[in-house]
Amino acid sequence: MSHRILVFYGSYRSDRMGIRLAQFVVEGFRARGDNVALIDAKAVGLPMLDRMYKEYPKGQAPEVMEKLAGEIRDADGFVFVTGEYNWGVQPGLKNLTDHFLEEWFWRPAAIASYSAGRFSGARAATTWHGTLSEMGMVVVSSTIAAGPIAQTLSADGKPIGEGGKALENAFPRFADDLSWWVEAAKAQRARKAPPY
Repeated sequence: MSHRILVFYGSYRSDRMGIRLAQFVVEGFRARGDNVALIDAKAVGLPMLDRMYKEYPKGQAPEVMEKLAGEIRDADGFVFVTGEYNWGVQPGLKNLTDHFLEEWFWRPAAIASYSAGRFSGARAATTWHGTLSEMGMVVVSSTIAAGPIAQTLSADGKPIGEGGKALENAFPRFADDLSWWVEAAKAQRARKAPPY
């Protein structure tokens, strides 16, 4: 069964390395038959958070925000591809996610992290887990990580070296776990209206 998966990526840097991991994730889910879209925070270009989508009168949110709210509501699950900045999360990705709230509810999310170093963004992934949970998502326990990213994925997002092999080996479990929760959440939403 095909699922609608949104892959979120948040770097605003000019020489973005994490796009390699985002491409790897998108292609991995597409190869499984899922309907996947990459949501690039830099391309979306939301301003620094002033007003959340829900704070606009109905029909008066900026067009880009309205469109993205609809895409989030229509998705079955999410993957957040996050780099690690000074032990923390990327501000671009955090800013994009903070523009929405109810749109995320009752859907699963998975985290893919990366860094230029050997910790592969693990500290950012840990921080995202709590943040996404607070925003109403079920965060799956499986994660994938790439680091050093330049030695794990080529410029076009293809696995290279030992790190690339490890990433390829970890992806099926990661995708299976997200798919299991996607199916469980879809069944629950179909059976019962959300509590609020």
